[in-house]
Amino acid sequence: MVMSRYVTGWFGPQAAGPGVRPSGGREILAVPGARAWTVGHDVQEAVLDAAPDGTTLVAAGHCLATPAERRAALAAARTGDLRHAVRLPGSFLTLLWSGGALLVAGDRAGVVPVYWCRRDGVTWWSTAAAPLAALIGTTPAAAVLLADLTLFGVDTQLDHARYEGVRRVPPGHALLLRPGIAPSTEVLPQPGPFSFGQGARRLRDALTTAVERRAQAYERVSADLSGGMDSSTVTCLAARLRPVVAVTYTDAHLAEDDDLIYASRTAANVPGITHTIIDARRHKANQFDGLEDPAALPVTDSPSLALGQLAVKAAQLAPAVAHATQAHLTGRGGDNVLTTEHSFCVDQFQAGRRWAALRGAAAYARAERVAPWRVWWQLGRSAAISYPRALDGLARTISGPRPLAVQRTARWENLAWCGISAAAGWLTGAGRRAVADLVHARAQAAGPHATPAALHDRLNLEFMADSHAGYDAIARQLWGVPVHAPFLDTSVVSACLAIPSYDRTREGIYKPLAQAAFDGLVPGFLLHRQTKTAFTSSLYTGLATNAATLRRIVATSTLVQAGLLDARRAAADLERALAGAPAPLADLHTLISTELWLANLPTRATWWRHDTTDRSPA
Repeated sequence: MVMSRYVTGWFGPQAAGPGVRPSGGREILAVPGARAWTVGHDVQEAVLDAAPDGTTLVAAGHCLATPAERRAALAAARTGDLRHAVRLPGSFLTLLWSGGALLVAGDRAGVVPVYWCRRDGVTWWSTAAAPLAALIGTTPAAAVLLADLTLFGVDTQLDHARYEGVRRVPPGHALLLRPGIAPSTEVLPQPGPFSFGQGARRLRDALTTAVERRAQAYERVSADLSGGMDSSTVTCLAARLRPVVAVTYTDAHLAEDDDLIYASRTAANVPGITHTIIDARRHKANQFDGLEDPAALPVTDSPSLALGQLAVKAAQLAPAVAHATQAHLTGRGGDNVLTTEHSFCVDQFQAGRRWAALRGAAAYARAERVAPWRVWWQLGRSAAISYPRALDGLARTISGPRPLAVQRTARWENLAWCGISAAAGWLTGAGRRAVADLVHARAQAAGPHATPAALHDRLNLEFMADSHAGYDAIARQLWGVPVHAPFLDTSVVSACLAIPSYDRTREGIYKPLAQAAFDGLVPGFLLHRQTKTAFTSSLYTGLATNAATLRRIVATSTLVQAGLLDARRAAADLERALAGAPAPLADLHTLISTELWLANLPTRATWWRHDTTDRSPA
C-alpha cells in the first residue's frame, strides 16, 4: 500500500528546479525559485489567492474559510500580520509567498505537520517525513523511537523527525525560507490569554464553525457517536445542518458501561441522526486482529496505534462506507483541549495561587486514594526546579547504574515534569545510552520558563494529532473514508489553550469548559455526564486472541536486533498481559505499532520521479 496524501515542495536558487518531483503530484505553486505539489488531494482541497504585487496565499487540505476570509487574511499578511492566515478555520497547510520568501506552516496541533531537509543546495519541505527520508536516503532515528516508547514529559522530536537528517517544525511554528539565508523557524502569534468565559465563548464559535462548515461542504456525512461528550457534541452540531449517519461501537466489555445508553438517548433526542450500533461480538472483531503480514498493512508516516485496531475500525466504519460518506466526523482531541493534566496545580502554584494549588492537589489525592502529603511533596518538588534541570536529572537516572525496571504506578508522579515508563526496563545498555543522550540534548534546548501542565497539555495534544493523522491515513487507504477531528482545528485548539490550565478545571465537574461552551447546543444530559469508559478489558481480550502473532512481532523486533531492547524483558511483560495480569498495556501497544512500522518501511513505494522539464516562470 502507498501513503498517498501529503503536500511537498522546494525552495532554492535553481531556476529550473532540482530535477525531481513527487510521483502523482499536482502543482499548486510555481514561483521563481520555489514549487509546491499536493499528492492525493482533490482539486478543491488546494485554494490560492494572489495580490497584485505577487503576494500569494495557498491553503492545502481542509480549509473551511470563505473567499472573503481568505482575501482578508492575504491583505493582513501583506502588512506582516500573519494571525489571520494561520487561524483560518479548518485543518490545512499554509503557504505564504511574499517578496521572494516562502513561509510554510502546519496547524497548531500537528495534524498537518511540516518537515524539511537539505539536498544539493535546495531546501525540500513536506507534510510527511517519509518522502523526505527517501529523497535523501536516510533511516529511522532509533533514539526518537525509543524515547517515544520509554519516556513521558519529554519533547522527543522537538525539531527533529523520526528519521535521521529530516528536521521538524514544531507545531505553532512556521518554516521561513529566504534567498541566501539558512532555513529558520519562527513562533507564530497565538491569541490570549483568555479568561474562562472568554475562552468558552471563542470555543463555542470555533467548534460550531468547524463542524457546521464541514456539514455544509459535504453531501454525505457520518460521525462517531460513542456516547461521550466530545463525539456527541460534534454529531449534534453536524445534525443541525445535515442528516448524519452516527455509529456507536460496542463489544462484550463496553456493553457493560453506559456509553450505549447515552448514545441511544442522544440519537432519540436530536433530529437528523440515523443511529447504527456495531457490536463486535457479531462482527468477530478484536483489538490486534489482522497483523499477521506487515507488508500488507497500510502505510503511515509514523508508528500508528490504529494499526492495532484495524478490525475494530473496519467494523466501526462499515456504516460510513455503506453510506459512501465524504466526511466522517469524530470527537478525537476533545479530551486534550477541554481538560488539562493533573499537573495544573503546579502551574497554579508557580502563578502565585498557592492555596488554590494545594487544595487542588489534596482533591486529586482524595480521588486517587493516596496520602495528600505525597502529592504535596511532588507539587513542591516540581515547582522548585526548571524543566531543563528536570531533564538533566532524568538523563542521569537513565544513564545511571540502577536498573530501570520502574512501573509508573505512583499517582503523584503525574505532577512530575518528566519520567520513564515501564518500557524503560526493556532497554539494553546501548538503548539506555541512546535515550539518555537524547534527553540530555533536549535539556540543552528546553525553555527555562516552561510550566508542567502547559508542557504536558502540548505534548499530549501533539501525540493525539499524530495519532489522528495516522488513523485518517489508514481509513483513506483501506476504506476510502476521510476522518475529521474538528476539536483539533487550530481555531478550536487556540481558544482552549489560551485559557490557563488551572482555569480550565473545576473541582467535581467533568469538562466544565464544555458545559459552559456548548450549553443549548446539545442535550443537557450529555454536558453533565460524569463518567468515562475505559477500554482495558477489550485490549486484554485482543491480546489473548492474537497471542501467536504478537509473540512473533516481539521476538523478531527490529529494535531488539539492533541491540537496543532486551527481548526477554519485553516478552515477559507481554506474557503477563496475555495471562490477564497487570502489565504495561500502553507500552506494549506502542512497541507493536513501532515494530510493524519498521517492518513495513522496506515496502514503501517510490516517492519521486525525475523532472527535467524547465517550468520556471518567466
